[in-house]
Amino acid sequence: MSRRWLWVAVGVVAVVALAAVVWFTPLMSVRTVQVDGLSAIPEEQVLTALAVPQGERLMGVDTGAAAQRVAQLPRVAQARVQREYPSTVRVTVDERIAVVFYDSPQGTHLVDVDGVDFAIEPPPPGVPRLKVATPGSDDPTTRAALKVLATIPPGLRAQTGEIAAKSISDIRLTLLDDRVIVWGSAENADRKAAIALPLLTQPGQTYDISSPDLPTVK
Repeated sequence: MSRRWLWVAVGVVAVVALAAVVWFTPLMSVRTVQVDGLSAIPEEQVLTALAVPQGERLMGVDTGAAAQRVAQLPRVAQARVQREYPSTVRVTVDERIAVVFYDSPQGTHLVDVDGVDFAIEPPPPGVPRLKVATPGSDDPTTRAALKVLATIPPGLRAQTGEIAAKSISDIRLTLLDDRVIVWGSAENADRKAAIALPLLTQPGQTYDISSPDLPTVK
């Protein structure tokens, strides 16, 4: 029995010694920071927000707090920070992508799928203009317009130059050739999406699919 307890004691000492090596020596300190997922965000911005210095104990890195700091960058939708032993911190970033833009006296605002205004700069090619009274992630008309934009087929989306919403039930698409699709509300989105492109093959200027069972062309 005493020999058994001796081995237990030896094991405990070994574990404590190993923990001390990991915690107090530079063998497992941060020597590399790997940043993945960047396209528009400069890596230096992420490293500054991360605020994990070289030489910090890897086990001492608060990955949750570091991820929250990176996520505060306007262009960051989500961020994940992981320890990779023996000496690497990996940061994975999901950038915000502009799905619409709107104009203001300050300039052109880029807005992502969640309605977040994350940059003031020229829009990427193919991104339609959003026209609502008070654009923003908390604005019902903004959310309704973005919901419609997410449901329309790619072929129609590529033709859309503007999406406007006077209310959640009065949403309209203006195509690049100035034809107008009266979409109505975001309800019955699948049905409306299915008839939109075939209806556009008919001559006309205004295509009303707000009641998808009774579409009209004028």
